[in-house]
Amino acid sequence: MTVRVAIIDSGVHVGHPHVGAIAGGVAFDEEGRQYDDFVDRLGHGTAVTAAIKEKAPDAELYAVKVFDRILGTRIDNLIKAIDWAAAAGMHIANLSLGTSKIEHTRALRGAVDRAATRGLLIVSARDDEGVQWLPGSLPGVVPVQLDWTCPRDEYRVADVDGVTVFRASGFPREIPGVPPERNLNGISFAVANVTGFVARALQAGQPWP
Repeated sequence: MTVRVAIIDSGVHVGHPHVGAIAGGVAFDEEGRQYDDFVDRLGHGTAVTAAIKEKAPDAELYAVKVFDRILGTRIDNLIKAIDWAAAAGMHIANLSLGTSKIEHTRALRGAVDRAATRGLLIVSARDDEGVQWLPGSLPGVVPVQLDWTCPRDEYRVADVDGVTVFRASGFPREIPGVPPERNLNGISFAVANVTGFVARALQAGQPWP
C-alpha cells in the first residue's frame, strides 16, 4: 500500500537534503484561493516533512501550504486545506499547528467528520503546556502530546482522561553540527514524528493504533 500524506503547513523546500522530491502540492492564499506555489519560505514545513520522511521514506508526501510569511492563517484556509486533503485521497493529514479558540470548534468538527468519511486520519496536537488545541483535542483525531524523554525512534501510548494519546519527541531530524536544542523543536515535531509512525504502520498494512 502506498500511503499519501498531506503536510498542512508552510510548504516544502524540495531541494533540502532531508526531503528531496515530493509527490506534489498546493497552496491557499489569505483569501482562500488555491494556487501552485508551495515553496517553503519559513522552514517549518520543510523540517516537519523531513521528520515524516525519515520514518516513512516510501510514503507519498504532499505539501498543503497555508502559511507564507508567518506561521499564521485564517480558520477558513485551514478548513479548505483539510477538505482538499480528504478530497484528494490522502490517507493522513499532518497538522503541526492548531488553535486554542473554542469558537472554531464547530467548523473544525465538521472538517474532521468530513475527513473521516473519506478515510483521512488527521494527526495533531492534543495539548501543550496547559493549552488545549483544536483540532487535536476533538474525537476522531490522532491526538499527540510532547514527551522530551522519548527517543526520536520511539513513541509512547498513554491513557489521558479515557482517551488514547500518543507521545513523541519534540525534536526534528538532526542537522549535522547543530545541537538539537538550537534547531526547531517543540510540539510541532512530536506531531510530525507520530505522523511518520502512523504512515509506516499503514504502509506495512498494520492498523493504527
